Amino acid sequence: MGMPIRQSLRIGGYILRNKLLRKKRFPLLVELEPLFACNLSCAGCGKIQHPASVLKQRMPVEQAVSAIRECGAPMVSIAGGEPLMHPRIAELTEALVKMRKYVFLCTNALLLPRKIDRFAPSRYFTWVVHIDGLRERHDASVCKDGVFDQAVAAVRECRRRGFRVTTNTTFFNTDTPQTVIDVLDYLNDDLGVDQMMISPGYAYERAPDQDHFLGVRETRELFAKAFAGGNRKRWRLNHSPLFLDFLEGKADFGCTAWAIPSYSIFGWQRPCYLMSDGYAATYRELVEETDWDSYGRGRDDRCANCMAHCGYEPTAVFATVGSLRQSLRALG
Repeated sequence: MGMPIRQSLRIGGYILRNKLLRKKRFPLLVELEPLFACNLSCAGCGKIQHPASVLKQRMPVEQAVSAIRECGAPMVSIAGGEPLMHPRIAELTEALVKMRKYVFLCTNALLLPRKIDRFAPSRYFTWVVHIDGLRERHDASVCKDGVFDQAVAAVRECRRRGFRVTTNTTFFNTDTPQTVIDVLDYLNDDLGVDQMMISPGYAYERAPDQDHFLGVRETRELFAKAFAGGNRKRWRLNHSPLFLDFLEGKADFGCTAWAIPSYSIFGWQRPCYLMSDGYAATYRELVEETDWDSYGRGRDDRCANCMAHCGYEPTAVFATVGSLRQSLRALG
């Protein structure tokens, strides 16, 4: 199961309009990082290793809205850092929802009980709570005990109040098919979240732990075994079928990082959310002045083991929209 029908139709129409206008590159979703600060220090994260002077910065709401308006993307993922540490995060979210953007606010959920009253349910708004495994595994991943229980309690409260809730789970080489099955069964069946996102961890250069990122072969073996026995069809995964095919090695794609660009306090990040080769002042500058052909597996060693959704999900989406059979499959 992919995104809701109404959202799927809007995104599909957006893609077709841009194709008819013969636009070569255009954004599907922006990874908006209004700050890099976080209240956790996860071993696999490369976003919190900036100097204190950078971690203190907060993007003005007006700047964020202007960037989203300029690029025209229909979806925005507000990430970080921990977005709920931004003093104007509710104001920013409300502004984007009023623009009829589909907004996904990513959080570790620790601050959610204190902030939730500032937000209102909307079909354009979804909480995305990061959960990397069941209790022991998740708490080890975020390097702090008790976080899993707090995240689960926050998810239940969000659902009680009528919010849409999606989870985001990153997997590493310490995972097995069974640990993947265990956490997705729990989120799908016991916690009952609306949808789930999954991704193999990317080897951030700045991440403190460099020993537990998955390679391509390991990723394909992990997901092929975890998806077996009807699990993939049963789980409410917020991904296109072709991207899931890609994860388990049934299909292969090139990276289209320009379709999910990253905008932070530094500007538009080249070439993607996961790598930093400089910044552009505008989205147009990003797409027109970046040498996209120099990135991807076989072109840049840093991309060798990347199978993250921010690079490959948009490729799968474009392939889906371009095929009637795949479009019907995605809606099924």
